[in-house]
Amino acid sequence: MVKRDFVKSFFSSSLVILISVSGVVQADFISDSEATLSMRNLYFNNDSRQTKQVKQEEWGQGFLLKYQSGFTDGTVGFGVDAIGALGIKLDSGEGRHNGSAFFPSDGEKAVDEFSALGLTAKAKIFSTEARYGTLQPVLPILVNNDGRLIPQWFKGVQVTSKEFENLTVTAGGLEKVKDRNSTDSLGLAIAGAGGLAGQRSNKFYFGGFDYKISPNLLAQYYISNLEDFYSQNFAGLVHTLPLATGKLTSDLRYFHSESDGKNASSSGRAEGYVSTGYYGSGITKGEVDNDTFGATFTYVVAGHSFIGGFQTVNGDSNMPFINQGSGSTVYLTSNSQITNFTRAGERTWMAGYAYDFSAAGLPGLSSKVMYLSGGNVKSARGDLNEWERDISLSYVVQSGILKGLGVTWLNGALRGSAANDTDENRLYVSYSIPLF
Repeated sequence: MVKRDFVKSFFSSSLVILISVSGVVQADFISDSEATLSMRNLYFNNDSRQTKQVKQEEWGQGFLLKYQSGFTDGTVGFGVDAIGALGIKLDSGEGRHNGSAFFPSDGEKAVDEFSALGLTAKAKIFSTEARYGTLQPVLPILVNNDGRLIPQWFKGVQVTSKEFENLTVTAGGLEKVKDRNSTDSLGLAIAGAGGLAGQRSNKFYFGGFDYKISPNLLAQYYISNLEDFYSQNFAGLVHTLPLATGKLTSDLRYFHSESDGKNASSSGRAEGYVSTGYYGSGITKGEVDNDTFGATFTYVVAGHSFIGGFQTVNGDSNMPFINQGSGSTVYLTSNSQITNFTRAGERTWMAGYAYDFSAAGLPGLSSKVMYLSGGNVKSARGDLNEWERDISLSYVVQSGILKGLGVTWLNGALRGSAANDTDENRLYVSYSIPLF
């Protein structure tokens, strides 16, 4: 019944939108429209290897239906987009649904299925586009998470302008989030603010630019503010150096974060507007205070990628970013399968190797292994440490009736005193069908 209601809701909503703009619909609106059905099958196994074992083992099927219209003719063009997501439980036996990181919970059990619908109105003038409604931003100050059956998305407004050559300017504001394991739209928060039952903010503002100084050099600068939690500045630089053999890419990222509004006062923090971190005497416990810098260098030659880097987290708080406790992504090269190495005081070194098998005559096959080691994590127990090792193997069928079918295996291991020892495996099978 839910599947039928979901499909009915998606197409009914899309039809209402099309009818409402039928008076201004012109050729480009229709001819430039696209619709795609994406399917994702995911097996997820997360094993917390503590004295009291907590294991999560679940399997599900996700469907994502996307519709994107073109724009009407005229100086200002208008259009609409729609996105519908459906997650179906295939297996989640007794004792294997611990928490709601994969499926939403119904008591102590996983729900059989869950769905969500997002609508977006858009307008375009010259090379500037405004979008209002459902958004999936991929920006240094906010990256939507798509690590489970259906993606995370946000509700708000975003304007992107490319009026000047090599310069992209972005600004906007967000009010709500639908997390990857949820059907509800909720306010925004950070780690430490109490999860689903904690304090929220409905005002996240951001703006910034990406400027391509030269074909091999990209500069980025963004500011953001989550009201009553934090304000943040980001600066980034990406440089690619062509060499006689291969190329070397340097990726520098710096975040400066301070408290905002209620988080800046002891009374506000007492209400629950707090961050995670280590605060010693506790006078400023929960206040955002963080500087995070990371540098990653990647040498690519003949299909091989050799990766090395480091990251420092300074200040009393962990690095703040939008995180309701249901899964998030942070724009750092330390963002890994299980953890992200953003704890107060943490010093992280990373090394990795990747190979694109197309260089060996096997297009579509790729692999990667990463190792990250973090230490100096501040805590009441003294300095703590953690390390993570991740392996990925992916293949996309290149031709024939199954062209585009993708299979990806992810294996991660996390150890140390800063977090629970964890082993995790994920197996994704994905396929997309263009409808028109």
